[in-house]
Amino acid sequence: QVLLVESGGGLVQPGGSLRLSCGAPTIGFTFSTMAWYRQAPGKDRELVADISSGDSTNYADSVKGRFTISRGNAKNTVYLQMNSLKPEDTAVYHCNGRHTFFGNYWGQGTQVTVSS
Repeated sequence: QVLLVESGGGLVQPGGSLRLSCGAPTIGFTFSTMAWYRQAPGKDRELVADISSGDSTNYADSVKGRFTISRGNAKNTVYLQMNSLKPEDTAVYHCNGRHTFFGNYWGQGTQVTVSS
């Protein structure tokens, strides 16, 4: 059963933009924090950005000033606006939702490829 669903990945040229979306329509509780992680081939999964229930945000140094994370109006929705994309941003991007009691939930991931 897929609990978090991502969309918006694809192929883009260096310098381009993409917007990733994530929703959790079948989950009855509200996540305290939602986040985006990414995993490139041969590398560990790394945190890209996260956002708390109070809209406090945190970014990896490599994406500061280029990526913006935001929550949607619907419960358990989160977006990642990615600008000035670089080839090193190529990875599978995973949505994550965290709840103090119910734990961590993940999506299956969406592929982002930055190439000319």
